[in-house]
Amino acid sequence: MNTEQKVARALLSIGAVGFVPDNPITFKSGIVSPVYIDNRKLPFHPKEWKVIIEGFAKIIKKEKIKAEVIAGVEAAGIPHSAALGFFTKTSSVFVRKEAKDHGTKKMIEGGSVLNRHVLLVEDLVTTGGSSLGAVHHVRKGGGKISHCLVIVSYNFPSSKEAFHNAKMKLHAITSFPVILDEAKKLGIIQGKTLAKIEDWFQEHTGHTK
Repeated sequence: MNTEQKVARALLSIGAVGFVPDNPITFKSGIVSPVYIDNRKLPFHPKEWKVIIEGFAKIIKKEKIKAEVIAGVEAAGIPHSAALGFFTKTSSVFVRKEAKDHGTKKMIEGGSVLNRHVLLVEDLVTTGGSSLGAVHHVRKGGGKISHCLVIVSYNFPSSKEAFHNAKMKLHAITSFPVILDEAKKLGIIQGKTLAKIEDWFQEHTGHTK
Protein backbone atom coordinates (compact mmCIF):
# COMPACT_ATOMS: atom_id res chain seq x y z
CA MET A 1 0.00 0.00 0.00
CA ASN A 2 1.50 3.35 -1.04
CA THR A 3 1.34 6.64 0.88
CA GLU A 4 -1.70 7.92 -1.05
CA GLN A 5 -3.65 4.80 -0.15
CA LYS A 6 -2.51 4.85 3.48
CA VAL A 7 -3.61 8.47 3.87
CA ALA A 8 -6.94 7.74 2.18
CA ARG A 9 -7.59 4.82 4.52
CA ALA A 10 -6.57 6.88 7.55
CA LEU A 11 -9.15 9.54 6.63
CA LEU A 12 -11.85 6.95 5.95
CA SER A 13 -11.15 5.12 9.21
CA ILE A 14 -11.74 8.21 11.38
CA GLY A 15 -14.91 9.24 9.54
CA ALA A 16 -13.31 12.29 7.95
CA VAL A 17 -14.92 11.49 4.59
CA GLY A 18 -18.66 11.62 4.05
CA PHE A 19 -20.55 10.59 0.91
CA VAL A 20 -23.80 12.56 0.85
CA PRO A 21 -25.25 12.67 -2.69
CA ASP A 22 -28.77 13.16 -1.34
CA ASN A 23 -27.71 16.02 0.93
CA PRO A 24 -24.85 17.76 -0.90
CA ILE A 25 -22.72 20.53 0.54
CA THR A 26 -21.58 23.74 -1.13
CA PHE A 27 -17.89 24.63 -1.22
CA LYS A 28 -16.75 28.22 -0.75
CA SER A 29 -16.01 28.21 -4.49
CA GLY A 30 -19.71 27.58 -5.16
CA ILE A 31 -19.24 23.97 -6.29
CA VAL A 32 -22.02 21.72 -4.99
CA SER A 33 -20.44 18.48 -3.78
CA PRO A 34 -21.84 15.05 -2.81
CA VAL A 35 -18.68 14.49 -0.74
CA TYR A 36 -17.23 16.24 2.29
CA ILE A 37 -13.77 15.82 3.73
CA ASP A 38 -13.25 17.04 7.29
CA ASN A 39 -9.52 17.00 8.04
CA ARG A 40 -10.17 18.89 11.27
CA LYS A 41 -10.82 15.48 12.82
CA LEU A 42 -7.20 14.42 12.45
CA PRO A 43 -5.72 15.98 15.64
CA PHE A 44 -8.26 13.92 17.64
CA HIS A 45 -6.74 10.77 16.14
CA PRO A 46 -2.95 10.98 16.65
CA LYS A 47 -2.17 7.60 15.07
CA GLU A 48 -3.86 8.56 11.80
CA TRP A 49 -2.58 12.14 12.00
CA LYS A 50 0.98 10.82 12.18
CA VAL A 51 0.46 9.14 8.79
CA ILE A 52 -0.33 12.55 7.30
CA ILE A 53 2.58 14.42 8.90
CA GLU A 54 5.05 11.69 7.96
CA GLY A 55 3.64 11.78 4.42
CA PHE A 56 4.36 15.50 4.23
CA ALA A 57 7.91 14.98 5.53
CA LYS A 58 8.55 12.31 2.87
CA ILE A 59 7.54 14.71 0.11
CA ILE A 60 9.87 17.42 1.44
CA LYS A 61 12.75 14.95 1.36
CA LYS A 62 11.86 13.35 -1.98
CA GLU A 63 11.30 16.64 -3.80
CA LYS A 64 14.26 18.31 -2.04
CA ILE A 65 12.05 21.23 -1.02
CA LYS A 66 13.93 24.01 0.74
CA ALA A 67 11.78 25.12 3.66
CA GLU A 68 13.05 27.65 6.19
CA VAL A 69 9.51 28.43 7.33
CA ILE A 70 6.37 26.29 7.14
CA ALA A 71 3.18 28.32 6.77
CA GLY A 72 -0.33 27.08 7.47
CA VAL A 73 -3.41 28.51 5.80
CA GLU A 74 -5.98 29.82 8.30
CA ALA A 75 -7.74 27.99 9.81
CA ALA A 76 -7.77 24.34 8.77
CA GLY A 77 -4.14 24.26 7.65
CA ILE A 78 -2.73 25.56 10.93
CA PRO A 79 -2.63 22.38 13.06
CA HIS A 80 -0.95 20.46 10.24
CA SER A 81 1.66 23.14 9.53
CA ALA A 82 2.45 23.44 13.24
CA ALA A 83 2.78 19.67 13.61
CA LEU A 84 4.97 19.44 10.52
CA GLY A 85 7.15 22.28 11.79
CA PHE A 86 7.59 20.47 15.10
CA PHE A 87 8.24 17.13 13.38
CA THR A 88 10.88 18.57 11.03
CA LYS A 89 12.28 21.11 13.53
CA THR A 90 11.34 23.97 11.21
CA SER A 91 9.92 27.37 12.15
CA SER A 92 6.20 27.73 11.46
CA VAL A 93 3.75 30.59 10.99
CA PHE A 94 0.18 30.90 9.82
CA VAL A 95 -1.37 33.08 7.15
CA ARG A 96 -4.65 34.85 7.78
CA LYS A 97 -7.36 35.00 5.15
CA GLU A 98 -8.00 38.60 6.18
CA ALA A 99 -6.47 40.94 8.72
CA LYS A 100 -8.20 41.44 12.06
CA ASP A 101 -9.77 44.87 12.52
CA HIS A 102 -7.80 45.39 15.73
CA GLY A 103 -4.32 44.75 17.11
CA THR A 104 -1.35 44.63 14.74
CA LYS A 105 -3.50 43.70 11.70
CA LYS A 106 -0.82 41.29 10.49
CA MET A 107 -1.56 38.83 7.70
CA ILE A 108 1.25 36.51 8.77
CA GLU A 109 1.37 35.52 12.43
CA GLY A 110 4.22 33.94 14.36
CA GLY A 111 7.32 35.35 12.70
CA SER A 112 8.81 36.97 9.62
CA VAL A 113 9.01 35.33 6.21
CA LEU A 114 11.14 38.11 4.71
CA ASN A 115 13.77 36.67 2.36
CA ARG A 116 13.06 33.14 3.60
CA HIS A 117 11.99 30.04 1.70
CA VAL A 118 8.42 29.29 2.73
CA LEU A 119 6.50 26.03 2.32
CA LEU A 120 2.72 26.35 2.40
CA VAL A 121 0.54 23.71 4.09
CA GLU A 122 -3.17 23.37 3.34
CA ASP A 123 -5.68 20.73 4.38
CA LEU A 124 -7.79 20.56 1.21
CA VAL A 125 -7.67 21.96 -2.32
CA THR A 126 -10.72 22.25 -4.55
CA THR A 127 -10.18 25.30 -6.80
CA GLY A 128 -7.09 26.51 -4.93
CA GLY A 129 -8.44 29.96 -4.11
CA SER A 130 -7.65 29.96 -0.38
CA SER A 131 -4.18 28.52 -0.87
CA LEU A 132 -3.21 30.99 -3.56
CA GLY A 133 -4.57 33.85 -1.47
CA ALA A 134 -2.08 32.79 1.21
CA VAL A 135 0.69 32.60 -1.41
CA HIS A 136 -0.05 36.22 -2.32
CA HIS A 137 0.32 37.34 1.29
CA VAL A 138 3.56 35.39 1.77
CA ARG A 139 5.06 36.99 -1.33
CA LYS A 140 3.83 40.39 -0.26
CA GLY A 141 5.61 39.79 3.06
CA GLY A 142 8.86 39.14 1.20
CA GLY A 143 8.79 35.35 1.39
CA LYS A 144 10.05 33.06 -1.36
CA ILE A 145 7.39 30.44 -2.07
CA SER A 146 6.89 27.91 -4.86
CA HIS A 147 5.57 24.76 -3.14
CA CYS A 148 2.33 23.84 -1.38
CA LEU A 149 1.64 20.63 0.53
CA VAL A 150 -1.97 19.53 0.85
CA ILE A 151 -3.60 16.52 2.46
CA VAL A 152 -6.28 16.07 -0.21
CA SER A 153 -6.65 17.48 -3.71
CA TYR A 154 -9.80 16.96 -5.74
CA ASN A 155 -7.64 17.11 -8.90
CA PHE A 156 -9.94 19.63 -10.56
CA PRO A 157 -8.40 21.05 -13.77
CA SER A 158 -9.14 24.58 -12.57
CA SER A 159 -6.91 24.14 -9.51
CA LYS A 160 -4.05 22.71 -11.56
CA GLU A 161 -4.23 25.68 -13.92
CA ALA A 162 -4.44 28.18 -11.05
CA PHE A 163 -1.35 26.77 -9.31
CA HIS A 164 0.56 26.67 -12.59
CA ASN A 165 -0.29 30.30 -13.32
CA ALA A 166 0.86 31.29 -9.83
CA LYS A 167 4.19 29.49 -10.38
CA MET A 168 3.35 27.08 -7.57
CA LYS A 169 3.86 23.32 -7.42
CA LEU A 170 1.10 21.46 -5.57
CA HIS A 171 2.02 18.27 -3.70
CA ALA A 172 -0.98 16.26 -2.48
CA ILE A 173 -0.41 13.23 -0.27
CA THR A 174 -3.71 11.81 -1.46
CA SER A 175 -6.52 12.75 -3.82
CA PHE A 176 -10.25 12.34 -4.16
CA PRO A 177 -9.90 9.57 -6.81
CA VAL A 178 -7.69 7.54 -4.46
CA ILE A 179 -10.08 8.06 -1.55
CA LEU A 180 -12.98 6.90 -3.72
CA ASP A 181 -11.00 3.83 -4.82
CA GLU A 182 -10.21 2.86 -1.24
CA ALA A 183 -13.82 3.44 -0.15
CA LYS A 184 -14.96 1.08 -2.91
CA LYS A 185 -12.45 -1.58 -1.87
CA LEU A 186 -13.66 -1.36 1.72
CA GLY A 187 -17.31 -1.54 0.70
CA ILE A 188 -18.04 1.88 2.20
CA ILE A 189 -19.66 3.11 -0.98
CA GLN A 190 -21.44 1.19 -3.74
CA GLY A 191 -24.51 1.04 -5.96
CA LYS A 192 -26.46 4.19 -6.76
CA THR A 193 -24.48 6.31 -4.29
CA LEU A 194 -21.23 5.36 -6.02
CA ALA A 195 -22.71 6.03 -9.46
CA LYS A 196 -23.90 9.51 -8.44
CA ILE A 197 -20.50 10.45 -7.05
CA GLU A 198 -18.60 9.11 -10.06
CA ASP A 199 -20.94 11.08 -12.36
CA TRP A 200 -20.29 14.23 -10.30
CA PHE A 201 -16.52 13.74 -10.51
CA GLN A 202 -16.67 13.20 -14.27
CA GLU A 203 -18.74 16.36 -14.65
CA HIS A 204 -16.10 18.45 -12.84
CA THR A 205 -12.98 16.90 -14.33
CA GLY A 206 -14.00 15.83 -17.81
CA HIS A 207 -12.96 12.22 -17.23
CA THR A 208 -14.03 9.23 -15.21
CA LYS A 209 -12.39 8.35 -11.93
